[in-house]
Amino acid sequence: MPAGLKPPAPLPERPGIAHVSSVTIIRLPTTVINRIAAGEVIERPAAAVKELVENALDAGARDIRVLIEDGGATRIVVEDDGHGMDAAGLSLAVERHATSKLPVAADGSVDLLDIRSMGFRGEALPSIGAVARLTLTSRAQDAGGSGAWEIGVEGGDLAAPRPARWGGLASGTRIEVRDLFFATPARLKFLKGARAESMAVGDTVRRLALARPDVAFTLTSEGRVSFRALVEGETDEARRKARVAAVLGRDAAADALQIEAERAGVRLTGLAGLPMASRGDARHQYLFVNGRPVRDPLLRGAARAAYQDVLARDRHPVLALFLQMDPHLVDVNVHPAKTEVRFRDPGLVRGLVVSALRHALASSGIQASAGLSRVALGVLGSAMGKPPAAPQTAYQGWSPQGWGGSVRPPAGAIDARLEAASLLGGLAEPSTRTFHSDQPAAPAPAPDTHPLGAARAQLHTTYVLAETSDGIVLVDQHAAHERLTLMKMKAAMEGTGIARQPNLIPEIVDLAPDDASRLLDHAAELEAFGLVLESFGPGAIAVRETPAMLGKVNAGGLVRDLADDLAAHDSALSLKERIDEVLSTMACHGSVRAGRRLNPDEMNALLREMEATPLSGTCNHGRPTFVKLSLADIERLFGRT
Repeated sequence: MPAGLKPPAPLPERPGIAHVSSVTIIRLPTTVINRIAAGEVIERPAAAVKELVENALDAGARDIRVLIEDGGATRIVVEDDGHGMDAAGLSLAVERHATSKLPVAADGSVDLLDIRSMGFRGEALPSIGAVARLTLTSRAQDAGGSGAWEIGVEGGDLAAPRPARWGGLASGTRIEVRDLFFATPARLKFLKGARAESMAVGDTVRRLALARPDVAFTLTSEGRVSFRALVEGETDEARRKARVAAVLGRDAAADALQIEAERAGVRLTGLAGLPMASRGDARHQYLFVNGRPVRDPLLRGAARAAYQDVLARDRHPVLALFLQMDPHLVDVNVHPAKTEVRFRDPGLVRGLVVSALRHALASSGIQASAGLSRVALGVLGSAMGKPPAAPQTAYQGWSPQGWGGSVRPPAGAIDARLEAASLLGGLAEPSTRTFHSDQPAAPAPAPDTHPLGAARAQLHTTYVLAETSDGIVLVDQHAAHERLTLMKMKAAMEGTGIARQPNLIPEIVDLAPDDASRLLDHAAELEAFGLVLESFGPGAIAVRETPAMLGKVNAGGLVRDLADDLAAHDSALSLKERIDEVLSTMACHGSVRAGRRLNPDEMNALLREMEATPLSGTCNHGRPTFVKLSLADIERLFGRT
């Protein structure tokens, strides 16, 4: 030790605890081991409910009833009508690493990759019993006259099985958990309030209910039934759609696309929500692998990639997707709570999900949101002094006050105008004449000729009102044309490239030095989009050429918005995503703006282009481009039916 330095002082011993040398290894007591294991598996009441319901499903239950009090912290009861257990089975069920769900080969080996059940670790019941007061009552299917048996575990202390009373069911199990975490008070302090824990339990039960539409579920919270899903329908597809309606609401089921695809032995089925029915978070994405609810980042990332053309980055689609594959192709044992999985071929799975969702979206055609139509009817009904036509709480993506959290048109873009080079070949310069002008116009098509009908008026120089054979359609002209422009630019990118038009006098845009440098770093990519930028001194950019299809464009506003996009997303986005972001921003600048007066020919041209363009039901940011109201709904508003 160098001179002048004192040796470090020994660590003080904690009062009441014997000092243990750093080289001494001790064997932890069984109760401590069980509580450590419980902390990995049971972190909150919802985790306990998940494990108990999964056990019921593996036991062949067709009716599962869950009851919670105080968010599950005080009491949890799970009852099922499965095959049940005898006295010996009860004793084994509360021992660690004892399970009936793993097949054992003749040589005694167990294949941990061949998992065909919901639970298999044999840790749930002993983990719960280690931190709570657990009581199991069960009657086996072949119990005969022996009746039911009961066993109790309190803080890890196991009691002997004893005979118990049983109800009228032939077999089943009733598990009651009281005072969760009483044996580990520190964990109890980290629980959230009763309401938050109840919501977490509800989300868990709903996910499991979606996974098994052939099983009835009932959740009772604080003495009130908060969720009930019965078995409805004769076929698997009918039962699944009915269960989606029960879990997510009827609007979610109506605003969903059927998904069915298969590749290399991996099958994907389920429902995917329309972009205009998106939500502000990913809580409404229900993903399942071999019937197991998961929160897998790979699957969520694939869904985000599939919807990136039709949703803003802060919006999330509603999904109920089911992946089926050979158990050997997926490892469900990578997380103690079994909420994450690992695929042997993640590229195959991601490609299947992305392609299936994109194909469904592209094939959806002109489809309006049922939920959005109901919201519109509710607003109209309220304005007329009538109650809303239907409850609106199930549709949360839009409200009469606006689209919550959606992307607004970029600042500085409001003065952009579409010139003769517009995507709509017949779209002329802004006209000063009105629809009452004496100038002749082309005859409007019959309402029943096209899905979006015939244009009848322009409202507030922003919305196109069209008449269909069975109702009316209201179109947001900017949102609709923004989608059309983006699809045209994408087609040009994949074909001959985007044509450019030179500026006679380059427009100089002053920016922050970092923003200017970031744009110049991507100058080659932007040139492929038809935008040619050059440095014009520190913090200045010269715009020499712009995409021809945008016509006369506010170059300064476009460049500033692109700089903001790159600053916000450049480090996190792949090249493909970055290209889509840039094209989306350009399309927004090059579209018909709100406030632009259109003549009848222009309005009908817009409707026809929408009918011929994939994904035209939403703009690039996920906002709806049109709302459709049926004649029957309108007549109901006026009391004509």
